[in-house]
Amino acid sequence: MIEVAALTKRFGSFTAVDGLDFRVAPGEVLGLVGPNGAGKTTTLRCLAGIIRPSAGVVRLAGHDIQEDGVAAKRALAFIPDEPHLFDHLTVEEHLRFVARVYGVGDVEARIGPVLAELDLGEKRTALPDELSRGMRQKLAIACGLLHDPQALVLDEPLTGLDPAGMRRMRATIAARARAGAAVILSSHLLTLVEELCTKLFVIRKGRCVAYGTLDGIVAGRPELAGRSLEDIFLALTGEGETAAP
Repeated sequence: MIEVAALTKRFGSFTAVDGLDFRVAPGEVLGLVGPNGAGKTTTLRCLAGIIRPSAGVVRLAGHDIQEDGVAAKRALAFIPDEPHLFDHLTVEEHLRFVARVYGVGDVEARIGPVLAELDLGEKRTALPDELSRGMRQKLAIACGLLHDPQALVLDEPLTGLDPAGMRRMRATIAARARAGAAVILSSHLLTLVEELCTKLFVIRKGRCVAYGTLDGIVAGRPELAGRSLEDIFLALTGEGETAAP
């Protein structure tokens, strides 16, 4: 479960995120979308406890990220758009390190399946600088999945992946949601959002402009009926004219 109430983040006089409210239940996939500079990354970093909100509450699996940060972060996997890896640890050593941090007891039983799921089995002994950009992304995702997080937050998870890797990653996200994880997916790839997300949260200039299922959002804007998700996105964010039907 991910719960966000009145989330606000100010940097001096600039308000990057302004009073956001949303909830992601187990098994749901929320698509966080908006134009560049809308506040998506700031929102995700507040959710992950990387930056402290100016106001509002974030709860992960019932734990307040500010008041009970250790418990909240144990329930979370945050996968940023740029993988942050240790230069001198192999693929397998990364996973063992993460297992120790999260207190994963059955690490031997988990490493093989996670590596297989992300097509990293043949790279167990490779160092990060021996991996392609896409493989490094897969390793970051494998590290995030190892402890079976209840809350999964992904920022542009398909960056650097080839078509086969993209297919595997889509399947992985869907499988984690089916297993009961609450998932937030932020991506400019609207086809990915449309395929996987059960709800959308659209932000512009730090504020929510639409929240709900795609059908529910369109029901409130009848002029968007029958339009593509790209057209709907552009109309909601004011980034361009909707295309002719």
